[in-house]
Amino acid sequence: MTSVLLVDDDTELSKLLEEYLQSEQLTLDSAHDGPSGLEKALNSHPSVVVLDVMLPGMSGLDVLKQLRQKSSVPVLMLTARGSELDRILGLELGADDYLPKPFNPRELVARLRAILRRTSGNNVAGHPIHLADLELHPESRSVTCGGKPVSLTGAEFDLLHAFLRNPGKIISREDLTQAALGRPMSPMDRSIDVHVSNLRRKLGSYDGDQERIKAIRGSGYVYLLPGEQA
Repeated sequence: MTSVLLVDDDTELSKLLEEYLQSEQLTLDSAHDGPSGLEKALNSHPSVVVLDVMLPGMSGLDVLKQLRQKSSVPVLMLTARGSELDRILGLELGADDYLPKPFNPRELVARLRAILRRTSGNNVAGHPIHLADLELHPESRSVTCGGKPVSLTGAEFDLLHAFLRNPGKIISREDLTQAALGRPMSPMDRSIDVHVSNLRRKLGSYDGDQERIKAIRGSGYVYLLPGEQA
């Protein structure tokens, strides 16, 4: 079975989800504070981590920050409904997606399956893609830029893959959300914008300071070819 690590101090929620996820062929392990959650995330090698922002001992954002220094395990953040700042901070620190509390267990499972489909490697077979100084290898889900490896989250990798399949073409935020997060874009959802910002920062610019990814107002984003102007 696929393993899910839930880091949340709500023990009743853990019991409820354990039964529900088991019926969905997912095994659940739990931690109820930040430090123990970080330890389990690093040492028990879960398939995906569900991480609450509000935790005793260490906040979920601090857990995520330390986790990303050593692991690229997919992370779904649990945030308070209406707390846009926590969502943006979580995505900037490397979360793959977020889900506001309270949530329906069915929605949680749908988000988890979307993340697991994207990160399993089973759906992105194909030949390596080369564009200027960038190389993307779908089967190993690895990226190099200027000959150096680039560490990307699952969502960032799938976002870049979508761009490189359509270089020089404008892709809507809706299509990018579906490609990178495996779900439709919600109203007022800024997730894809944060992922694009993270990707820009990690890849840097072309030689000569030309940007790689350009926002097109009202349309979406385009991955520019070297020397191309949007």
